[in-house]
Amino acid sequence: MYNAKHITQNGRRKEHFFALHATRYTLHAHQGQAIVLAAIFFLVISVTVGLGIVNPVINQIESVRGVASGAESLYAADAAAQDVVYRLINGMSVDDVETISIGGASGTATTTAILDGKEVLSSGNKNRYVRKNKMKLLTGSGITFNYGLQAGEGGINLKNSALIVGNVYSSGPITGENSNLIKGDAISAGGAGLINKVHATSSAYAHTIRDSQIDKDAHYQVISGTTVGGTLYPGSPDQATSSLPISDAQITQWENDAAAGGTVTCSGGSYNISGSVTLGPKKIPCDLHIDGSDKLYLTGPLWVIGDIQFSNTSKIAVDASLSGKTVAIIADNPSNQTSSSKITASNSAEFQGAGANSYVLLISQNKSAELGGGDEAIEVSNSVNGKVLVYAGHGKIEISNSVNLKEVTAYRIDVSNSAQVIYETGLANLLFSGGPSGGYFVDSWREVE
Repeated sequence: MYNAKHITQNGRRKEHFFALHATRYTLHAHQGQAIVLAAIFFLVISVTVGLGIVNPVINQIESVRGVASGAESLYAADAAAQDVVYRLINGMSVDDVETISIGGASGTATTTAILDGKEVLSSGNKNRYVRKNKMKLLTGSGITFNYGLQAGEGGINLKNSALIVGNVYSSGPITGENSNLIKGDAISAGGAGLINKVHATSSAYAHTIRDSQIDKDAHYQVISGTTVGGTLYPGSPDQATSSLPISDAQITQWENDAAAGGTVTCSGGSYNISGSVTLGPKKIPCDLHIDGSDKLYLTGPLWVIGDIQFSNTSKIAVDASLSGKTVAIIADNPSNQTSSSKITASNSAEFQGAGANSYVLLISQNKSAELGGGDEAIEVSNSVNGKVLVYAGHGKIEISNSVNLKEVTAYRIDVSNSAQVIYETGLANLLFSGGPSGGYFVDSWREVE
């Protein structure tokens, strides 16, 4: 039989055994939890690091896509606007809203009428990225005068202290007598081009240059008796001849614009301006006289079927309502373009524009010079001055006696007796109060929100 002491020792052994195994189990359990926690921390850290790398990459990709989509949207907006503007300028039909699609982007141009023109608001959309721009078009037609003097085959003659500030171009000869000065280039175009007895402060271009003073370079095939301050270019090709900047078709359009404004009533074969008068567009079926203290404010082109006379401190001005525009006064008697259709301006007659690049343009359709006759189409003399341009595409213009003009264009031009033509840079792009086909001219472009 087992005694009590033996039983007690045996029980203590069992308790020790179970305690030892329990301790080992607890230790293994804690070790497993630590491994799991370490794995979780590692996973969290890995995800955090991964997101820190991936998110900027994703954002960069989205940013690049946004820039690309925005650029395509802007191209679509520009394309829609340019399509509408092209059609407006060329007199083609345009709906109020025009839509186009380009490479997945859509462009919409909306055209609205504004004072003196049209406004085109266009928008482009690609992947909800929207870009917009706005273009403003003015009515009228642009005319460019690139030279202080420009003549056709009749050529240019300068004498007795004539001064031209600006370049001079002629499809005929450029000749001088006594003293004269061209502050710019002198160009006589074509195979018969001739510069003779002229002083130019810049360069000269002509088939033949004789007895002249050229302060800079000379381009020629024949030269004699000439002082050249720059480089000689013998064997230079002849300069190309060029048409004059205003066509007969355009002048006819201005005449039609004038006639559309109505016809005045003449008295005794003439229409006399008395006092201060606002006029235009109008057709005047007789001669036009402006004298003394009379003032004429132009609100549109005038077509005079006869002769025009400005004299004795009279004033002719573009009305303030046409700021920035040039207005034409035309002398054209279709039944007599040899001894009629003339313009005379004399004795301190003054011409005024309205704002920048605004002038009075005098046009004669007299053709005597082109037909070999001796009549002047336009005669300007005795201290006439101001914002005035003179044009006779088929006739002769004679300028003399202290006249100060801004630009002269004609079949033939004579300048003498201290007369001056001082070219202004604004003449490179003139807007008129009316033009062929009711055209438009781009005034501004800008991107908008």
